Amino acid sequence: MIEKIITVRNRAGIHARPASIIAQTANKFDCEILLTKDETIVNAKSIMGVITMAAGYNATLTLSANGTDEEAAIAAITALFENKFEEE
Repeated sequence: MIEKIITVRNRAGIHARPASIIAQTANKFDCEILLTKDETIVNAKSIMGVITMAAGYNATLTLSANGTDEEAAIAAITALFENKFEEE
């Protein structure tokens, strides 16, 4: 299992479009991928789960992955956050 702390860098936070991009990316991998904000833990493969986290600008999340392709999954999702979901 790998864990990484990530920060929401896009000003609009995690709304429908970024949530969709996260879920689409997560679904490309076989491993289990979770996002944690405070006490809320959601499956990153679920658009609705990601939206319900209500992660705003500068929110800190824990990204975790467990499975055969966990390293690639962490790298791919981290890149989405670092690129601000190409919104800015």
